[in-house]
Amino acid sequence: MSADQDRRDRQRVLDGDVEAFRGIVERWQGPLVNLAYRFCGDPSLAEELAQEAFLQAYRKLGGWRGEGALSTWLFAVATNVYRSKLRRRRLPTVPLDALAGAAVAAAGDEPLEARDERRLVRAAVRRLPGRYREAILLFYFLELDLREAAAVLGLPEGTLKSHLHRGRKLLEKRLARLLGGRSRNPEDVRWSRWSEHSSPTKS
Repeated sequence: MSADQDRRDRQRVLDGDVEAFRGIVERWQGPLVNLAYRFCGDPSLAEELAQEAFLQAYRKLGGWRGEGALSTWLFAVATNVYRSKLRRRRLPTVPLDALAGAAVAAAGDEPLEARDERRLVRAAVRRLPGRYREAILLFYFLELDLREAAAVLGLPEGTLKSHLHRGRKLLEKRLARLLGGRSRNPEDVRWSRWSEHSSPTKS
């Protein structure tokens, strides 16, 4: 249903009904803000980035020809915006060693709390090289399928698979170094569990 609504609203916007874009925003604001938050880790900045993504999408709406889903096109526009904007600004970050140390200290002799583990994983993902970070965010955290994630990034599926594999291995290596035996092996845990699809303010 949303795909048909997207096409109808797009055509109405192109025909001069500016208000029709509101429907697109209402349907896709949550996913775009969520993706922005996974990129930056700052709820306020995530809202700002998503607004800029929608502005760019509005300006370029005629460029979507209706081939494939509007969501794929929107995520591609948004990913480009987030990548570009965040490249220009230095975000304050807490060293991973400090995050891991605090989590381990709080846990004592017990296994890490799931929430602390998710927080550490998300922080580690944001510190991956861009090509691996974007692949993991789209495939595991936003839960796009391989075809759609590859289309968003403009990559062949085989290249995306390679980025996912290398990104996972790099992430597992870093987490193992930080936590030793305190965290479950990432291969034994569903990645969607780490993404915790909730609003940014609750993540």
